[in-house]
Amino acid sequence: MSGTGAGTRDGAIARAQGFFDGGRYLESLRRLVAVPTESQMPDSEPALRRYCTEALPPEFADLGFDITVLEGTRPGRGPAMLATRVEDPALPTVLVYGHGDVVRGLAGRWRDNFDPWAVTVEGDRWYGRGTVDNKGQHLIAIQALRSVIDERGRLGFNAKVFVETGEEVGSPGLRDMMVRDREKLAADVFIGLDGPRETQTVPDLKLGARGIVAFDLALRLREHAHHSGHWGGVLADPGFILAQALSSIVDRRGRIQVEGWLPKQVPDSVRRACQALQFPRIPGTPEPDPDWGEPGLSKAEKVFAWTSVIVLAAITGHPDNPTNAVQPEARARLQVRHTADVKGADIIPALRRHLDERGFAAIGIVPAMEEDVFSASRTDPEHPWVQAVAASVERTYGRAPNILPNSSGSNPSEIFVDELGTPVIWIPNSYAGCNQHGPDEHALAPLLRDGLRIMAGIWWDIGEGKVPPKG
Repeated sequence: MSGTGAGTRDGAIARAQGFFDGGRYLESLRRLVAVPTESQMPDSEPALRRYCTEALPPEFADLGFDITVLEGTRPGRGPAMLATRVEDPALPTVLVYGHGDVVRGLAGRWRDNFDPWAVTVEGDRWYGRGTVDNKGQHLIAIQALRSVIDERGRLGFNAKVFVETGEEVGSPGLRDMMVRDREKLAADVFIGLDGPRETQTVPDLKLGARGIVAFDLALRLREHAHHSGHWGGVLADPGFILAQALSSIVDRRGRIQVEGWLPKQVPDSVRRACQALQFPRIPGTPEPDPDWGEPGLSKAEKVFAWTSVIVLAAITGHPDNPTNAVQPEARARLQVRHTADVKGADIIPALRRHLDERGFAAIGIVPAMEEDVFSASRTDPEHPWVQAVAASVERTYGRAPNILPNSSGSNPSEIFVDELGTPVIWIPNSYAGCNQHGPDEHALAPLLRDGLRIMAGIWWDIGEGKVPPKG
């Protein structure tokens, strides 16, 4: 069923573009955004279910997809929707990922009192919760599939569209779902649409995620604070001790000192991908501090190929109302982000050894994240599927995309790599200033329109067989 047939690639792209220009995309987006799928709220399950059973399925009307609701594996959590179209088992199968849940709407905090559950169009900015994270993005993938079916009469490959409803709370139970429904979700490649581009002018392919480990360093020396005049200089000060421990983790230029936190080797394909990245200056963003972090690495290598650690917060005493007393305790929250070259499970044990060897055995390490936190993952930038998708993007857009070895942030890539064995490719259609997760979340209309064109081209080329052989 693969190969050329009725219609043309340009025709499929024009149809996808027409969905945007003619208002069909916006009409669908309004309907999806209207469902308040706030997975962070304790009573969110009915809305999450409604998204999977009522809001999203109409997008597949007359496209020959079978809709299945996959029940969650954790009590009180929402289900997932799986739309499946199998044209021929011998053809490649693409698993398309999105998430229908959003962060809290924060009604009343948006500019001009915009309603987070309605799409407000203001020039090229489309405001509304989920316009970019992530309803507007998986809608791009779905309507681009429609454009190819309408133009060719078929896809030329098998498609499975999987939309979960727990990503904003760490995708609890997603791995269990992958194990339980492995046969239903089996595919040759994972393609997800989520996150921002690094720039507005160059499309991105992101091939995984950095892992994230967060923890508290906690030091409690006594039960109570004691008068600074009588006890200052006599009692050990937990604030200074904790500060000294923190200064042992990175040196004065930000270079990490903990053995076991850094990659022993960065793969050559990752270095080559980082060297090829294009980073135009974005107004309003800070300039990197040239002398901070691992010496000899570029900004791209520091962000996409190395480990970082930051202090999220630190406290001793009562900063809002200091008292004249030697304090009994001090605490700091740290966050480590690491690539697939470092095991997340090794981060805290390595720090424990580091602190003990330097006389800080009294400082406790308290993990601060739940069990379902996202782990590090990476698809090789030179994987044949990555190169095929990159070639398709360049064919449509007229310039090669940035190929990022992994996202600088976190996502559930590792679960799909581990449980389904698929290469993972993310194609973001937002930008850094979209106010994702805050009031005034918005999409940029030109990026949405570009996304429809790019995805229509990718789907067409996969159907033409311009991809690695199945298996």
